Amino acid sequence: MGWKIPWFTTADDFSEDFDVPEYFGLNVFLRDGEEIFRTYFTNGRAVEAIGPVWSFLDLTPLGRQETWEDSPEGYPQDPPYSWWRLHDEYEHQQSR
Repeated sequence: MGWKIPWFTTADDFSEDFDVPEYFGLNVFLRDGEEIFRTYFTNGRAVEAIGPVWSFLDLTPLGRQETWEDSPEGYPQDPPYSWWRLHDEYEHQQSR
């Protein structure tokens, strides 16, 4: 769909350093300049409640960046659902 969202996963000691000794944990981080803050964490069965992509967007520090939300000055905001497109409403990009 042309989205450019950086999702990351780890397979080393990083997870253990952030309270995930095994299985799955969800960490959300915010980088502000050179500083990094962990803004959300859950693991185990608590992760099951997170289903649709909207839940993930709402967990991020800046949310959906819609006009009803409080965002720091300088961050873009759009009217609610203005970014929402059906799969066939995206411009087609040619594969390389």
